[in-house]
Order: sequence, then C-alpha cells, then structure tokens
Amino acid sequence: MKNTLNIKPIFNDHCDQIIDLILSIQQKEFNLTITINQQLDLLDIETNYHQGGGNFWGAFLGDELVGTIALINSGHQSGCIRKMFVKKEYRGKELGTAQLLLNTLLQFCHEKEIMHIYLGTVHQLKAAHRFYERNGFTPITVSELPPYFPLMLTDNMFYQIHQDQSAVQ
Repeated sequence: MKNTLNIKPIFNDHCDQIIDLILSIQQKEFNLTITINQQLDLLDIETNYHQGGGNFWGAFLGDELVGTIALINSGHQSGCIRKMFVKKEYRGKELGTAQLLLNTLLQFCHEKEIMHIYLGTVHQLKAAHRFYERNGFTPITVSELPPYFPLMLTDNMFYQIHQDQSAVQ
C-alpha cells in the first residue's frame, strides 16, 4: 500500500466518520443490537474524552479512518479503554493497526502517569480478547472493577493491566 498508517488524536470534526466505522463493525459484522443512542459519547468526542484528560485516536490510511481507540481518564491514576475498533480489512499483524493504536494509548498513559487501565468488552469479540491477553491484560470480573469505572450496559467481559511507571513503553 502506498499510504502509511497514521495514528493521531481526533476530535468532534470526525464524529460522523467515527460513528460510521464503529456502528458498521458492531451491527453488520458482529450483529450486536447496539445503536448510537446507547453510545451518545460518540456525538461529542471532545467533552467525553479529551476534556477529562483522556484522548481519542484515529488510525488513518490517507484520509480514510480505519481504526479507533479512546481513553477515559477516570482519576486515581486510572483509565478506561473505549471504542477500540479496526475495519476488518486493516486487522492483523501485517499492518498492525490495532497494535499501533494500543501502543499509542499505553504511551499516553505512561506519560500522564495513568498506571491502572481497564476495559469492558462483549463475549462475541473473541479475537479482541486474545489481542488484549497477548498484550498483558488479564481478565477480571465486574466485581473486581474499581467503583469509578464507567460501566457500559452492553459489556459483559472485563480486563485490566497495570503499568510500571519505571518501565519505558
């Protein structure tokens, strides 16, 4: 491919692209019965992610948004990963889109001294579970989540990782 993958923070001017990407993967690929009304955070990326000290990144191949990942800074040196999605044709080790997105988020956490990182997902996303586990995330139960973790009604599986601040990511 002549274009290289570019990971960069994205804001409200990309909301339509973000919504199209995420809903397409959720509804068409995984047949999840989730709508934009259950994900109103996607209508205001800046307020829901950037304003609280988190971030929202997009993976671009040229002008095309091919992946996303977001972090909610939940305080207590903790963060919550949200909206990790990559278009089917850009998944896998060849391009490494998901890995680049996750590495970007983990580096941001390291720089901001966010040491405890949690995420929620759904049981259907088996490849995502393997990806998180390969990257050092461990499964936990909902009762093991901190009380400040922002639960999503659709999530039924949870993971955590704790970064050592002396380690360089």
